[in-house]
Amino acid sequence: MTVVVEKPGQPQKPEHGRQPDTAPVSPPPARRRKVSRGVLVAAVLVGWLLLFALLRGRQTLALAAADLTDLHRWFNDANDSIGANRNSNPLFLYFFNEIRLVIDTLVTFVQDLVSQPSGGRPVPRIGWLGVVGIAGYVSWAVGNWRVALLAVAGFTFMGLQGLWQESMDTLALTLSAVFVALLFAIPLGVWAGLSDRFHRIVTPFLDFMQTMPTFVYLAPLTLFFLIGGASATIATVIYAAPPAIRITAHAIRSVPKATVEAADSLGATPRQALTKVLLPMSKRTLVMGVNQSIMAALAMVTIAALIDAPGLGKTVVQALQSLDVGTAFNAGLAIVVMAIVLDRVTTAASAREETARRSGGRFLTWRRPLLAAGGAGTAVLVYLSHTYVWAAEFPGEGGVGRSVASAADTATTWAQDNLSALTNAFRDAITNGLLNPFQTLLTDSPWWLVGAVLIALGAVLGGPRAGITATVCVGLLVGTGVWSDAMTTLASTVVATVLVMALGVAFGVWMGRSGLVDRLLRPTLDAAQVMPPFVYLVPFLALFGATRFTAIVAAIVYAAPVAIKIIADGVRAVPQTTVEAATSAGCSTWQIITKVQLPMSRSALTLATNQGLIYVLSMVVVGGLVGAGALGYDVVAGFSQGQLYGKGLAAGLAIVLLGVMFDRITQAAARRVSA
Repeated sequence: MTVVVEKPGQPQKPEHGRQPDTAPVSPPPARRRKVSRGVLVAAVLVGWLLLFALLRGRQTLALAAADLTDLHRWFNDANDSIGANRNSNPLFLYFFNEIRLVIDTLVTFVQDLVSQPSGGRPVPRIGWLGVVGIAGYVSWAVGNWRVALLAVAGFTFMGLQGLWQESMDTLALTLSAVFVALLFAIPLGVWAGLSDRFHRIVTPFLDFMQTMPTFVYLAPLTLFFLIGGASATIATVIYAAPPAIRITAHAIRSVPKATVEAADSLGATPRQALTKVLLPMSKRTLVMGVNQSIMAALAMVTIAALIDAPGLGKTVVQALQSLDVGTAFNAGLAIVVMAIVLDRVTTAASAREETARRSGGRFLTWRRPLLAAGGAGTAVLVYLSHTYVWAAEFPGEGGVGRSVASAADTATTWAQDNLSALTNAFRDAITNGLLNPFQTLLTDSPWWLVGAVLIALGAVLGGPRAGITATVCVGLLVGTGVWSDAMTTLASTVVATVLVMALGVAFGVWMGRSGLVDRLLRPTLDAAQVMPPFVYLVPFLALFGATRFTAIVAAIVYAAPVAIKIIADGVRAVPQTTVEAATSAGCSTWQIITKVQLPMSRSALTLATNQGLIYVLSMVVVGGLVGAGALGYDVVAGFSQGQLYGKGLAAGLAIVLLGVMFDRITQAAARRVSA
């Protein structure tokens, strides 16, 4: 018997006439270990720090406050040329000037009705008693009696503050802008809801328009429409239209297809299907679109005071510039009251049809005669306010407003005397611990190094397209000539966003895990989102003075509600069975949060970061009014100093570029996380 010994590493030869039992197996290919995005981000940041240590202070593109680049001078020359040829250039004669005339006529008409003396009269055509009556009646007609009482109380309170005319100017501009915006927005929204092709075309434009901070709309519009109420209204129309278009399209697309198909099978024409099926079934959502447009318009009208728009915004701006906290607080309170009233009226209007349906015919039986009687009473109030001075001019001299301003000044003095140690310590900790080091890293690094880091982070977090977008934005930012100011704004925005996300995760997880906490906190968060950005600056100006930290804290408080709500909804969406399985496996509460709920809410966290960045950027820029400097100051200075107009316009463009870059990178990152 012969024994065959195999050599290691050699296959055994088959016996003569036999096939091997199995085919030879090739070795498995070597697996490529995929590098995580976190490791790549860390590598980019470490490389940045190393190069910063070697190249600090070189090629930073710093520009003094009074210095101009060739682009800024070209903008100045263009502004001067347009001003010189405004009444001779056919484009202005037959297009821009005509648009301005139409809008100005509309605004003047509404102001003559409710706020400004008109027709040789010392008072408007409808005085305070008539306006309060109309506000109460309309609120009752579209909502309910509780909202009507709120509207009457709110409008009366604005008069007691001594701000009746300023409030009516703000209301006139807001209503005029919303009226014009809805004339265009609703048809465009319906078109986008019916046509997939148009929806794909219009969506990027809506995203872009909603990404831009309110400041950005002002400078270019003054180039074509001058400063004043007309330009403010046009800017407000452009800013308020996108929410209405988007929500209208969503409402049309949300109608069940089976309902539309049933209408088609019954022989309904496209027009009949739209007017009898799609629009009636979308009524509630359409009213919410009107609500969002009104809120956007009110926010824009107050900021448009920078281009000489009348109203409460002008009072706030003047008070902020003179550091008069009491006056700013009083006017800011009036803006908040108006925002709450308008929000509650339109929100109640969206729910009224549901209330009527639940109450049955009894609701309509009593409501119609009462509405007729209320209409007659309102007509009497309007007649009295048109005829008699006592019903036209708000009585009193604004004693409530003086008391509010005095109380605000007293509180400010007390806070500065007793809380300065605490507030200064908090301010210094954030400024010296986070803001200054990061700002130094951005502003003292070579511009090409920061640009390369932004592009690399965009590509790693958002993918190739986000990297390309970052490349374009960085190149254009360099071209604006305000690179250093843009980096200062970027530092404040990133630091504020980090703090927003810390608050968002803490309170969002708390709300997502507890229904009671959600019910307690959500109304406050909803109310906070109603207030225009201006209002947030006032209390923190009292606490921290006119510094960039004031703008950062205001930005945190302004952006936190939306981040908290998004994260709370993401945590709540985690399947309860998954949480119960983790609990039964012995996981602690901390482990469930960090190992289950937050990882499964990554898409919500990324979306919250996106929205937080956009909200923070808009607020940090507004903070230019209270010492934030950088791009916000450049824009404000461009409105007030003619020689800096070009630089202000370039700063507005830089703000747009930062917003677009932030938005595209974070949106792409959210899509990659949810994929």
